[in-house]
Amino acid sequence: MSTTNIIILAAFALYLAMMVAIGALYMRTTASSEDYFLGGRGLNGWVAALSAQASDMSGWLLMGLPGAIYSFGTGQIWIAVGLFIGTVANWIIVSGPLRKYTIVAGNALTLPEYFGNRFRDRKKILLLVSSIMIVIFFLVYTASALAAGGKLFNSVFGLDYHLALTIGAAVILAYTLMGGFMAVCTTDFIQGTLMLVGLLVVPIVAYFMLPGGQGISELLNESGAAGGASSFLNPIKDGGNSISFVSIISQLAWGLGYCGMPHILVRFMAIRDEKELKKSRWIAIIWDILSLGAACIIGVIGRCFLLPTILGETEGAVSSESVFIEMIRKVFTENLTLPFIGGIFLCGILAAIMSTADSQLLVTASAVSEDLYHSFIDKKADSKKVLNVSRITVLAVALLAFIIAWNPDSSIMGLVSNAWAGLGASFGPIVMMSLFWRRTNLPGAIAGIVAGGGMVILWDYIPLIGGRTLGDVTGLYSLLVGFAFSIVMIIIVSLCTKAPSKEITDEFDRVKKMDR
Repeated sequence: MSTTNIIILAAFALYLAMMVAIGALYMRTTASSEDYFLGGRGLNGWVAALSAQASDMSGWLLMGLPGAIYSFGTGQIWIAVGLFIGTVANWIIVSGPLRKYTIVAGNALTLPEYFGNRFRDRKKILLLVSSIMIVIFFLVYTASALAAGGKLFNSVFGLDYHLALTIGAAVILAYTLMGGFMAVCTTDFIQGTLMLVGLLVVPIVAYFMLPGGQGISELLNESGAAGGASSFLNPIKDGGNSISFVSIISQLAWGLGYCGMPHILVRFMAIRDEKELKKSRWIAIIWDILSLGAACIIGVIGRCFLLPTILGETEGAVSSESVFIEMIRKVFTENLTLPFIGGIFLCGILAAIMSTADSQLLVTASAVSEDLYHSFIDKKADSKKVLNVSRITVLAVALLAFIIAWNPDSSIMGLVSNAWAGLGASFGPIVMMSLFWRRTNLPGAIAGIVAGGGMVILWDYIPLIGGRTLGDVTGLYSLLVGFAFSIVMIIIVSLCTKAPSKEITDEFDRVKKMDR
C-alpha cells in the first residue's frame, strides 16, 4: 500500500474510532426503550436538523446524484428540486403537528405505534401492517447504504468489494448497537457537518484547478457529453434528448416521499420543545439548499476536472457514481499533496453512508422489537428486555441487508429509488391524512398503507406487459402512482365505513387547538 493510501487510511481509522467511541459513551445513558428509540425526547435544534438531513440524504447525495448529472447532464436536477420542496413542506407542515400528536396519542415512540394509538387499533392490525412495510423497504434501503460503503472502500483503497462491504457494516453496527438513538443522532450531526463542508469545498477548489484558457463549455464538449455542452447544461435535456414531462414529474415526485420516511419523522417526534423545532426548520432548509446545490455542481465540474478520464467509459475507470471520490483524490493527493485532508473529505462520503444506514437499522429495530415483539409476542416484556430484542434485531437486519448488497454491480440509485418509493407511498399519505383530515378512520388507514406499498411493488417488480413492469413501460415513478392511489383508498374506505369515535375526534380537535 502506498504512503498516500496509508495516510488516507489513518484518517478513516481516526474517524471510525470516534464514531464507535460516541456509541460507547451513550451506551451508559441508554437504559430503556424510550432512550434507545427517541433519546427521551431531548434533541436540540441543531442535532435534530442535521441528523434528519444527514440520515435522509445518504450516499445518494454524494454518489448517486452527482453521478447521474455527470453521465446525463443537468436534466437530472429535477430530483434535487423535488427533494428540496419536499424537505421544506415536511419541516413546515408536518413536523409540528406530528410531534404534538405523538405525545397526545399515548406518547408513541414509533410511527406504527402512533398510527395504532391515533386510530384506537385494539386488534393492532395497523401496527402489524405498518411494521411489515418498514421491515421490507428498509431492508432494501439499508442495503443501498452498505453497497455505497463497499464501493467507497473499493474505489479509494482498491479493496475487494466484499471485504470493504464487511468493514463498513461492522462499524455501523458497533455504534448503533451500543448507543441507540442519541448515539445515532450525535454521529449524524457530525456526519452532516462533514458532508456539507466537503460538498462546498471540493467543487470550488476543483473549479480553480481547471485547465487555464478553457471554459466549462469547451471542456464539456471535449468530454464527449451527450448533445454537447449546450445540451448537458440544459435542465430540460437528458443525455442529449429533450426530457419528457413524465420524467420531470417523476423526478419532482421524489419530494412526496419525505412525509412518509420513518427515520426522518422520528426526529420530529424527539425534538425537545417547540422553540427547538422552529430553529431546526431553518437549519435543515439552509443545509438542504447548500448540499443539493453543491452535489449538482460536482456532477458538472467533475465532468471537466477529471479529463482525460471519463468515468464509466474510459477503460479501467470506475463508475460515474464515484465522481466525487475521484475529484477528492485528484485534488488532495495528486495536485495539493494533502492526503490526510483528502482522507477527511472522503470520510464525508462515508459519513453520508453511515448516517443513513444507522438510522434505518434503528427504525427497523423499533418496528420489530417495540411494535411486533412487544405487541404480539411478549406483551409483558419490560423495557430492558425490549431493548435487548432491539439490539438483536439490528444485528439480524444488518445481516440481511448485507446479503442484498453482496452484488458489487448493484446500483445505489436504483436501490434508493425503490425503497424511497415504497416507504413514501406506504406512510406519506396516512401521515398527512391522520394529521389533517378528521374523518380518517382505522379501515381507511389500513387500506392506505396496503394500497400504497402494494402499488409500488406491483409497479416496479411485477412484469405485466410483455415481460416488462408498468414502471418500465410508462416511465412514471412508482412513488407518484402509489401515493395517489393510497390517498384515494384512504378517502373511499374511510367514507364507506363507520366514522371515527367521539374519543378519536375529540383528541384530533384537542391537537388542532394546540396548533393555534
